[in-house]
Amino acid sequence: MVCLEKEADRYRSLFHALRFDVPWDRVSGAVREEILREAEAASKLPWPMRPATGFLAFSRSGSRKADEDPYFLRRRKLCWAVLACGLGETRYLDDVVDGVWCICEETSWVISAHNVNPIPGAPSAAEYPLPDPEKPYIDLFSAQTGMILALTAQLAGDSLDQVSPMLRERIRREIRRRILDPFMNTDDFWWMGFRRKDLCNWTPWIVSNVMICALAQPLGPGLLPELLIRACGMLDRWLAVVPPDGGCDEGAGYWNMAGGALLDCLELLESATDGVLSCWQDEKIRNILSFPGKAEIGGGFFLNFADCDAVPFLSGERIQTAGEKLGDPSLAALGLRLRRSPGAELSDVPHFSRLLKALTHPYESPKETGASAPLPGKSPEDVWLPDLQVRLVRRGGWTLACKGGHNGENHNHNDVGSFMLYLDGAPEIVDAGNMTYTAKTFSDRRYELWNTRSGYHNVPLIGMFEQAAGAEYRASEVEFLPDGLRLDLAKSYPSGAGVLRCLRTLNLDPDGLSLTDRITLSEAAEVSWIFLLRNRPEQADGQLRFGKLRLEVPAGWKTVLEEIPITDPRMARVWPGSLWRVRITDSAAPEHSASWRFVSAASVSR
Repeated sequence: MVCLEKEADRYRSLFHALRFDVPWDRVSGAVREEILREAEAASKLPWPMRPATGFLAFSRSGSRKADEDPYFLRRRKLCWAVLACGLGETRYLDDVVDGVWCICEETSWVISAHNVNPIPGAPSAAEYPLPDPEKPYIDLFSAQTGMILALTAQLAGDSLDQVSPMLRERIRREIRRRILDPFMNTDDFWWMGFRRKDLCNWTPWIVSNVMICALAQPLGPGLLPELLIRACGMLDRWLAVVPPDGGCDEGAGYWNMAGGALLDCLELLESATDGVLSCWQDEKIRNILSFPGKAEIGGGFFLNFADCDAVPFLSGERIQTAGEKLGDPSLAALGLRLRRSPGAELSDVPHFSRLLKALTHPYESPKETGASAPLPGKSPEDVWLPDLQVRLVRRGGWTLACKGGHNGENHNHNDVGSFMLYLDGAPEIVDAGNMTYTAKTFSDRRYELWNTRSGYHNVPLIGMFEQAAGAEYRASEVEFLPDGLRLDLAKSYPSGAGVLRCLRTLNLDPDGLSLTDRITLSEAAEVSWIFLLRNRPEQADGQLRFGKLRLEVPAGWKTVLEEIPITDPRMARVWPGSLWRVRITDSAAPEHSASWRFVSAASVSR
């Protein structure tokens, strides 16, 4: 694997600052209308207060929204005003001035949920409920705020100077104090990889924004190369924990912040050396950047194991760029299909730098530069990520996704051995995915949330035992099959469940899915099979019918149907209405054998 720190050090004399300009005269009419429409709407909203009580709400009640709603609204208002000014609409300049000033006046750029740096010995949120302005921490969104202000200073700098040179000077000082100095002068922030090795998307996401902060403004002699080299060392430590197959255990939706952020970093390094520092041929980097193409189910749906939405927002422009950099036309074409209006980059958290990329990156079909070499075991209908232990198979109109892995993954759900099944592009057996984050989401009470528990994933329930959380609870004897996957789930259950063996085999063919479980227990216990369905099931004549599927139920086995109304707004965007949980139970015995056959409801009953 490429060592970015050594490569950066090799080219330290080439690093130079960058201009992040936009060819405003080439912005299309539709995009121009969108920018002015959004800028006008934002200008009518007052600049929201960001009070201490909103920040305190996280430690008091677990609410993130009380702080995050005004926090992100301020930044979106500023971005739209900057864009409108870039198009020559100077009436929005005061909005830029006010946005710069009120954000620079914030006590902290860190959101309330990230106020504590999670390293050994750090205080809890309850002990440290408000930020210390003398000890700035860098989280995802403080770094992103620095990026927004750095780009604002470049894009609207001359206009700001006409109001007062202090505006750009204030931006420079605050970025230096809150971002660049802490970045260079502490090794304590967990995502840097010095104190903790269990890194995730935080590392590339933060580093990409810190790089922009550094590249967009003049620094002291020699500081820019030192900062970029240090940043590359952090990326190397993150790359070391990413599996060789490039799979993102946080789910496809997190590629934006993981692999997509790595792409941001690599492009910045390439630009800052005038194309000399280029890493596009490194196998592991190629695997990371091509992950979205392997995780696509179709129709907007992606693999959504872990905290991932089944229909995630993925930056089409970033995926298109990844395909172009790798010479992979199919990946670039996927990016083109996923591209939305540039403003989509502000719809969640404000990726202002990516919005600017979208303004300057054409929508034209990518040139046929030659497809990248396929990974072992991968064909147009066949994906196997051996390190992540994720399998995707397409046969006829069917798509099966299944996984092994362990229950200590990033953004983990207890789901070893779970699967999803789609027919003709429609979800039938599903993973519920993510809900709106609260304090409970990343606490020791995480697995009180129903969507994270194995009891609401498509895996067996042994007696009253669900799978347990932790990396030691994992799949074993994982075996790639030509049409599916075989694995033993026994080690994913706690010892009290008495599971000696739980061998699961999944095979997909053009007529449906065959699922077989062979379970051996240390003593007799009931076993229940859980299936989470998108559509309301109907039970009749020993069969379950749901959506487009039909399933035979063994005679004498108990079936319980449970409706799960989806009330969480984030989950409801993907699964409006309800999901349905089916629990089919075999009587108590030390050994259990179940063979399930999911077929089209339109096929002739046996």
